[in-house]
Amino acid sequence: MELRNVELQKGRQGRIKRLLEIGMVSTRLGLTSFGGPIAHLGYFHEEYVRRRKWLNEQQYAELVALCQFLPGPASSQVGIGIGVMRAGLLGGMVSFLGFTLPSVIALMIFALIVQQVSVEGAGWLHGLKLVAVAIVAQAILGMAPKLTPDLKRKAIALLAMTAVLLWQTVYTQLIVIAVAGLIGYIVYRQQAVASAEGIHFPISRKIGATCLLLFFALLALLPVLRELTSLHWVAMVDRFYRAGSLVFGGGHVVLPLLEREFVPTGQLSEQAFLAGYGATQAVPGPLFTFAAYLGTVMEGWSGGIIATVAIFLPAFLLVLGALPFWNDLRHNAAIQGAFMGVNAAVVGILIAAWYDLIWTSSIRQPIDFAFAAILFSMLVFWKLPPWMVVITGAGGGWLLSLIIYT
Repeated sequence: MELRNVELQKGRQGRIKRLLEIGMVSTRLGLTSFGGPIAHLGYFHEEYVRRRKWLNEQQYAELVALCQFLPGPASSQVGIGIGVMRAGLLGGMVSFLGFTLPSVIALMIFALIVQQVSVEGAGWLHGLKLVAVAIVAQAILGMAPKLTPDLKRKAIALLAMTAVLLWQTVYTQLIVIAVAGLIGYIVYRQQAVASAEGIHFPISRKIGATCLLLFFALLALLPVLRELTSLHWVAMVDRFYRAGSLVFGGGHVVLPLLEREFVPTGQLSEQAFLAGYGATQAVPGPLFTFAAYLGTVMEGWSGGIIATVAIFLPAFLLVLGALPFWNDLRHNAAIQGAFMGVNAAVVGILIAAWYDLIWTSSIRQPIDFAFAAILFSMLVFWKLPPWMVVITGAGGGWLLSLIIYT
């Protein structure tokens, strides 16, 4: 009996040690991981695979494939998955918090400052809007070759872009994504699926099924609850949860979804929205933390917390729900075909948002285009870190306001 107690104590101490280690490593990554989701995956590979050897190359590749396959913030989901593999469900939570909290705190502080200062017509704000032109253009150029490599998927992207530009309703993007998935299923369902050795996660199928059921139940019931109640926080949770549930292709795609939810309704000005988006590029961590800024601007620090939880909850439920079933899903050509169509539509949706939301409100005269081209070149050709481009954009916008716009 005494020996068993000693073994239990050692096991408990081992779990606590692993959790502390996950917390320290993920927090350091959360403080230093600039550059967006692709760069985050590179940081994760260096830290978790090469340095600490918590998982091998095959396991990491499988986990990345799963998270690219699901909607949501891929880098955050990979971090959650690694935490789960290392220390179970609690490990996944600790890994997520360490990677996410630094940028959440920074953006909430920025939002509280913006609330106290008028941003209307500010030169630095116009500079951040020009930064958004460059960064989203870079994201489109990076995604398009991978997600639309053939003429069929290019056509899906073109149709998606056209539909979103010409038919601007709250439900347009949902319908476009659904139709694109159906087209992908029809066109690509016979595509061959590469076989590879499976990967095992310490999560039962029962837990996975429960998470998936909860994901779809919230997606269906939150809009109903929103209509039946007058509680504004229910509407906020619904909007952010839906955005987090329907984002394929990376964090930049959350931009048009959130803009459609809050700017046309008057809850947030376009200037404040784009100021936050620009600031999000200057902090490390996942782009989904943009929600922390939006929630704080609209409802204070409590709104920032609610928005952050709501937009990341789908990522948690999906990755935990899919882990036990991944070996079956990855060999299903029909499902993969549907997601190929969805990913192509994402490119079109992002192009439409880049033009309709960002370009038309930012490029007002030739000097704007020239400065945006310089910022784009800093990102794409000179490979400067995004935070440096953001600082240059804000400072350059302020100088332009003194020289040109006065």
